[in-house]
Amino acid sequence: MKIGIGIDTGGTFTDAVAYDFETEKLLAKGKAFTTREDLSVGIGQALDSLPQEYIRDALLVSLSTTLATNACLEGKGGRAKLLVFGLTDELAERWKTDAGYGWKKNSVRYVDTNGSADGLILPDLDWDEILAEHSAWLADADALSTAELYSMNNGAPNEKRLKKISEGQFKLPCVCASEFTSELNVLVRGATALLNARMFPIVKEFVDTAVSGFAARQCMAPVMVVRSDGSIMSSGFSCARPVETILSGPAASVLAGKHFCDKQDYIIVDMGGTTTDISVVRGGQPVMAKEGVKLAGWRTAVKGVKVSPSALGGDSTIRLKYGKPQLFPRRATPICVAAQRWPEIKDMLSELIEKNHVNLFPLHEVFYLVREPAEQKSYDKNEQALISLLRKGPCMLENLRAEAGINLYHLNSDRLEEEGVVMRCGLTPTDFMHIKGDFTKYDAEASELAARYLLSCLEREDSREEIQKLADEVYDLVEGRLFENLLRVMLEQQYPSSFKNGIDSQTGFLLKEAWAKRDSKSTELLRHTFGTDAALVGVGAPTHVFLPAVARAIGAECIIPDNAEVANAIGSLKAGINVVARVEISQRMSPSHGHHYIVHAPAGSRSFGNLEKALAYAGDAAENAVLKEARSRGATGELIANTHVENLNVVCKQGTDVNLGYFVISEVAMRL
Repeated sequence: MKIGIGIDTGGTFTDAVAYDFETEKLLAKGKAFTTREDLSVGIGQALDSLPQEYIRDALLVSLSTTLATNACLEGKGGRAKLLVFGLTDELAERWKTDAGYGWKKNSVRYVDTNGSADGLILPDLDWDEILAEHSAWLADADALSTAELYSMNNGAPNEKRLKKISEGQFKLPCVCASEFTSELNVLVRGATALLNARMFPIVKEFVDTAVSGFAARQCMAPVMVVRSDGSIMSSGFSCARPVETILSGPAASVLAGKHFCDKQDYIIVDMGGTTTDISVVRGGQPVMAKEGVKLAGWRTAVKGVKVSPSALGGDSTIRLKYGKPQLFPRRATPICVAAQRWPEIKDMLSELIEKNHVNLFPLHEVFYLVREPAEQKSYDKNEQALISLLRKGPCMLENLRAEAGINLYHLNSDRLEEEGVVMRCGLTPTDFMHIKGDFTKYDAEASELAARYLLSCLEREDSREEIQKLADEVYDLVEGRLFENLLRVMLEQQYPSSFKNGIDSQTGFLLKEAWAKRDSKSTELLRHTFGTDAALVGVGAPTHVFLPAVARAIGAECIIPDNAEVANAIGSLKAGINVVARVEISQRMSPSHGHHYIVHAPAGSRSFGNLEKALAYAGDAAENAVLKEARSRGATGELIANTHVENLNVVCKQGTDVNLGYFVISEVAMRL
């Protein structure tokens, strides 16, 4: 057997699979909670759920993760700074760079330069003056990043100079934007480099923990990581390019979908504990983010699958609002899971029901301490009191005043929850799945107790029938939200110009009405329905429960594959190394040189009077670049670069085709 081990670390669970490449069969699978406070615990438990001989005999290990995605969405990461060469503060202010690209104003500074756009005249800077002005600001960081105007043409000399200074003088890692991309927009390049620097500690911890876990189990196989575009890179390379993992998990789900579905058009619905990610496959190929991945306000040059994430999962919070159960995006530990760890929670819930204490606050929810904060000086007295109380064990909101003198009206736990110091337990779709018997791994009795308290707040009868009705209402909420998200994605894909800014309120209203009246038999003046010829492929643990009803509502085939709950771990083993390098050749006319060609190679620009020589030079540069990148990503053995030339044509207003130059494109593709 040729065995591969796949690991997927999500926001809630870490999944592990052993897979036979020869027979394309799953040999074993395991699942454990993702322990964000110490990733080694969750990864270790997932690995220990597999037969250890498979781990020792593995030829390849492949990892996918949403840790970088979640960190980006939650605004977490290391302290990083960005220095942009070629812009001024005035230009940055005019272009509203802090609002349009994801960074905060105090994270970025600008240095004006005087180089030429063609890259033939290099900027000459006074580095003593630059360091005198910016050294204290640069040194106050965990990592630096830099981007340079015209770096795609001039070889990025100032980026390289700052990198050398950073690593030598400041002893800090430095990310050069030109190492990632030749994207024209220097601000997009800068955002990519800055986000990469912020993600260093997040991805390094994950990769180091996984590598150590495999080494401790006598596994000597190479460890690879899934990139946002569905290819893979070595674990060491991923630590240098963490930004390229920001859609690692969703990319793995698309790879899994191709394994599970033989159709040309389908939609991947990946529902986990924290989020639901939706991706579209047309003609057998995933729809890609052509202009680079955009996530949580960041505009990057990272190439990746086009993913539409939403805060909908098995651990989304269920609370009351306007006298009805509602879905809230904040993740909570399900009551059934918490009670299995702390059985005393059931006693707390029973006492709460007996008190019949109805309140605007979700009194049934429980806090527990995840980790000790590094320091407490910045927290107010209520936050400090909550931390001190939770050191003794979990505490219900109902009991905060009695046990710690905390007034619920003055309690603001948002910061503690966002920083991962405190976690909230509450009613979730996972709890109602236990109540209905669709998922029974944890303590269903605790889920029922919490649901009974919710019924008392709704002034409903405390009976088995009413609990089941409440569960049906929650299922309808989840399925309705999933229906709306799916149709939003399809509308944006089908009509990109009309919905380039998302779904407006009127369209949103029609989507809600379509779901609410999907089974209505009443006479309507206007009846509208939506449908699709694409199949829906569900992956992730809760999908088999909620997706079939949505598929029926839009007349779509629903495919819930075997082992869908570990699909991303399987998908991570379906990736290969795929690298593309492009070298541009521009045509120019000047009095001194006449008609000539400028090759914009990674090492810098060079002028040629002959197209044939320019193409040969560009071909060598592209092949050298693609082979170097492939080796860096972990490719071994003999590599063959396939190279071709594309014309860079535009159509002028008069309809005439104008050739502006050429792209020489070199590609290496291989499976490990």
